[in-house]
Amino acid sequence: MKIIGINAWHADASAALIIDGKVIVAIEEERFTRVKHWAGFPAKAIEFCLKEAGLTYNDINFFVIGRDPKAKFINKLAYLAKHPGGSMAAIKSRWGNSKKVHKLSESLSKVSGLPVSDFAGKIVHVEHHRSHLASAYYTSPFSEAACLSIDGSGDFSTTMTAYASNNKIEVLDSIDFPHSLGLFYTAFTQLLGFPHYGDEYKMMGMAPYGRPVFKEEISKLIHLTSDGQFRLDLNYFRKGTEGIITYDEQNIPRIEPLYSPVLARDFGPVRKPEDPVLQSHKDLAASVQAVTEETIFHILRHLHRKTGSENLCIAGGVAQNSVANGKIRANTPFKNVYVPSAGHDAGISMGAALYHYFKINPEAPIIPTKHAYLGSRFTNEEIKNYLQEKGLYYEELGDEEVFNTVTDQLINGGVVGWFNGRSEFGPRALGARSILADPRRHDAKKILNEKIKRRENFRPFAPSILKEYASEFFEDVEEVPFMEKVLVIRPEKRTIIPAVTHIDGTGRLQTVEEEYTPRYYKLIDTFRKKTGVPILLNTSFNENEPIVNSPEEAVNCFLRTRMDMLVLENCVLERKKLEAWLNKKENALTALGIV
Repeated sequence: MKIIGINAWHADASAALIIDGKVIVAIEEERFTRVKHWAGFPAKAIEFCLKEAGLTYNDINFFVIGRDPKAKFINKLAYLAKHPGGSMAAIKSRWGNSKKVHKLSESLSKVSGLPVSDFAGKIVHVEHHRSHLASAYYTSPFSEAACLSIDGSGDFSTTMTAYASNNKIEVLDSIDFPHSLGLFYTAFTQLLGFPHYGDEYKMMGMAPYGRPVFKEEISKLIHLTSDGQFRLDLNYFRKGTEGIITYDEQNIPRIEPLYSPVLARDFGPVRKPEDPVLQSHKDLAASVQAVTEETIFHILRHLHRKTGSENLCIAGGVAQNSVANGKIRANTPFKNVYVPSAGHDAGISMGAALYHYFKINPEAPIIPTKHAYLGSRFTNEEIKNYLQEKGLYYEELGDEEVFNTVTDQLINGGVVGWFNGRSEFGPRALGARSILADPRRHDAKKILNEKIKRRENFRPFAPSILKEYASEFFEDVEEVPFMEKVLVIRPEKRTIIPAVTHIDGTGRLQTVEEEYTPRYYKLIDTFRKKTGVPILLNTSFNENEPIVNSPEEAVNCFLRTRMDMLVLENCVLERKKLEAWLNKKENALTALGIV
C-alpha cells in the first residue's frame, strides 16, 4: 500500500511517502521554495516523493492530509458563542483556509494534470494532534507507549494524551484552544523581541544565561489542574477570536502579537528586536522556561499514572523544546523518551499517512524510523557537472582522503560545509547538511555566529558525538539520534569541548551511529583518532534561510560567507585554492585581452 502524507496550508508544509508502513522519503516544501516555514500546498515535496520512488499519482492508494476541519466542530461553535465580537477578518481567514483543506482533490488535480475524479475515494483527513501522535509512536522503537502531542494549536486542540499498544493509539484526553502551552511560550518570546514565527528557540537559547527570578509570578498565569491538565489566565493573552496566525500571499506564516496589554504591563516593556538584550530579559526567559518545564512534567506525571508505561512518545511544536526533553527522565517516572526527527508540524505529513495505514492494517508490523535521512540526495556525477558548468575549481578525493583533508582543516581552525547523502527530515542538521567546526576551540562559537550564521551571540551550537563515547562526555546519557534533547556534560569534559558547552554546562547532542550515516561517522572517528575527542561541532548548513537542499544552494552559501571549505560528497572546494585559481584564471584572460 502506497500513501502520500501531506501537511498543507499550515506552517512547515511537507510531504511524506509511506509504502507498506515504512517511511520511504519525506521533505519540507521550504527546502524547495527557500522560504522558512512555508505554508502553502507542498506540490514540489509531493513531486519529489513520487520521483524518488519512481511512482505516479495514479500509483498512490491514499492522499492523507493532517487536517480535519470537522474535528471538534461543536467545541469551536461553543467557543465562538462565548466570545462574540471577534475579528471578522480572522474568521474569514480561517474559513478560507479550511475550504482549501476540503478541496484537496482540486489541488492534486491541478499539480498532476489528472481529473478531480481520479482522486475520488483517495482523500483522507486525519486530525492534527492524532497525526502528531502517530508521527511519534509509529516511528518509535516501542511496542507500547504513553503519548503526548503538545503545541500552539491544531484543529482546535492544543494538547492531546494517548496510550498506544498493539498498533493502536487510544486518545485519553485533550485540551482545547485557547489554553495552550505553545501560545504561552510564544507570547513571552514576542515580548522579549523575537516576533517571527518559529522564534521560540531563541528564547530557549537565551534562558541558560538568566536566573528564574520571575518563576513564581509567571506560574500564576498557568493553573495546573488535578487531572493533569492546565488552564491559562486568559487576561494575559490575545483573544483567539481576534486572530492568531495568518498566511500572506507568499504563504509565509504571520503570527499576531499574542501578549495582551496586561502581560506587557506586568512583564514588559516589550523589547524591540534592535534593542540590547539585558539581564532582565535573560531572567524572564529562564523563568518562562522553568514554568514551561513544570507544566510539561505535570502533564506527564499524570499520564504515567494513567498508563503505567515506562515509554513516552512526544511530538508537537512544544516537543521541540530540547531543554525540557532532556529533563523528562529525571522529573517523571518515564524511563525511555522518544521524539521524532520532525516533531514539529512538518512531521504531520508522515504521521497522518502512518495513522491511516495502521487504521486499515492493524496487524501490520511497525517499522521504526531509526534515522532522519529521508530527503534529497545528489550523486558525485551530478555535483561535478554542476561545478564544471559554473567553472568552479574543485578536487575529487577518495573517502579516506576526504576525511583526512576535512579533519586537518577543522584542527587548523577552519569551518567546513558538509553536504553528504540524503538531507534530513526535520529542523535539525544531522551530518547531511551541516556546517562543522572543532568543538575544542574557544573562538569557534564567535567565528560561526559573527562570520557565517550572523545570529545572536547567545545561541548555542551542538555536539555530534559517536554513540559509543556519549557516556564518557555526558551524564545520564541516552540515545539522541535527532538532536532532540539537551543533556548535562560531565564537569571534567566541559573545558575540553567549550564550543559546544552551554553556559549552564549542558549540550544539545546528537548520537551518531555508523549504520545510519557511515561517512559522517567515519569523519568524526578520523577527528577522534587525531585529537582524542569523538565530537564535532555541528550546526545547520544555512545562513538565515532554510537548510540548503541542493549543491547550488550549498555553493552559494559557501561563497557569500567565510567558510574555509565546502565538501559536496567527494568534491572538495577549498577557499584559498579556489581564490588562487580564480585569480590565476582572471590574470590569464587579461593577458590574452579577453577581459
